[in-house]
Amino acid sequence: MNFDIPEPIKVYSQFFHPIVMWLLLATAIYALYLGIKIQQTRTAEGELRKELIKGKYNIKHHQIGSILLAVMVISTVGGMAVTYINNGKLFFGPHLLVGLGMTALIAMSASFTPFMQKGQMWARYSHIALNAVLLGLFGWQAVTGMQIVQKIISKM
Repeated sequence: MNFDIPEPIKVYSQFFHPIVMWLLLATAIYALYLGIKIQQTRTAEGELRKELIKGKYNIKHHQIGSILLAVMVISTVGGMAVTYINNGKLFFGPHLLVGLGMTALIAMSASFTPFMQKGQMWARYSHIALNAVLLGLFGWQAVTGMQIVQKIISKM
């Protein structure tokens, strides 16, 4: 299929997905920090608890998580679209499959929110476990993604 997209846009659009995903990795690490602060708030007592509550870590964590979910889904689909537009096909391999799996994991993790809000510990532990796996996969994706970027640059 031939797309009539100007060449400079086709070339530079290939770098949008990796840049966004690196920003998302940093954001995911920040979300982890906020999650740890929520746990500290939950277990703290007295003045320390009052002080931690002022940080509104639960609200920030929820907002950052929502942004992560939305941007990850959009960037995953966008990365596949740009690959298809530039190459006429998707490259079926570990980077694509793990990226799709990560998109499913973040959706599953977010789906536990109503259960966590009702105090269901199984949901909280599942949320934490899924996000730990997600963060590990994110690190791996960052490495393999940079290998892909290096191949693109070498062909320019």
